[in-house]
Amino acid sequence: MEYMKPFLTYNQQAERLIEERGMIADKADLIRHLEDVGYYRLSGYWHIYKKPGSDEFWEGTTFQRVWDAYVFDRQFRLIVFDAIERVEVYMRTQLAYELAATTSPFGYLNKDGLPRLNDQQYDHFIDKCNEAYSRARKGEPFAKHFQEKYGDMHDLPPYWILVNVMDFGMVVTLYKGAPVPVRKKIAGRLNVSTKVLDSWLVTINTVRNICAHQGRLWNRILGNPPMIPKAEIWHEPYEVANDKIFGTLTVLSYLLERIAPDTSWRKRLLDKVETLTKRNQERMGFTEGWQKCSIWRPWIE
Repeated sequence: MEYMKPFLTYNQQAERLIEERGMIADKADLIRHLEDVGYYRLSGYWHIYKKPGSDEFWEGTTFQRVWDAYVFDRQFRLIVFDAIERVEVYMRTQLAYELAATTSPFGYLNKDGLPRLNDQQYDHFIDKCNEAYSRARKGEPFAKHFQEKYGDMHDLPPYWILVNVMDFGMVVTLYKGAPVPVRKKIAGRLNVSTKVLDSWLVTINTVRNICAHQGRLWNRILGNPPMIPKAEIWHEPYEVANDKIFGTLTVLSYLLERIAPDTSWRKRLLDKVETLTKRNQERMGFTEGWQKCSIWRPWIE
């Protein structure tokens, strides 16, 4: 199908929203925000205010309500990204230590060091390692130092340098490909199975990419939601669902309890969520009774 939508000026965009679709807004203010953020990006935040099967907004829909949702999401992403950073650093550290101890500092250069990757996956991973290290040598002093001092003998660095030049997607691959004893040891420290941790890391990487690219997160339905463990704390007295962002936030809260138990992250998160209407909290998955969830209740009390 050929794309036929015409170019619209900011003024035309504002007129479409106000005059054709019924949004309540000061036109000059609306145009200013369209210039700053863009029609397409903002459309993700006014979609919930449209009538079913129509481009028209429900009566009383104001642009201020849409803008408030956009600002909330921007601040919310920063809070979520803070938690993800802690998990990411933890996984880099654990993998570097355990893999180097188990398979040698350069164990990844032998496919037997990452036995759970097939040949194609392994070759792709090594290509990514070369690309990441090449970029790092141009800007990271520690990578440049290793290249200058040891580059005559080593094309790639040891694990403890390598994990700090990888993107998080590569870290996820590294965990997936690691020997079973290493995988079990890291997952065991978090009191989950390797299968659950695999799922969590994929979800966290997806959310990390959304945050990094300033995508809409607050009411997003993830295509690869986190696996919910069978342990009772996830089900009694409140059933943690994984279909909305609340499930991922609960996973992050669980992980931080073990990785960074003194963090104030939950307070900052919940203070921000409390600024939303109850309906918008429900859109995030904070449904009736969530405060009784065994993972959240101690921090609320």
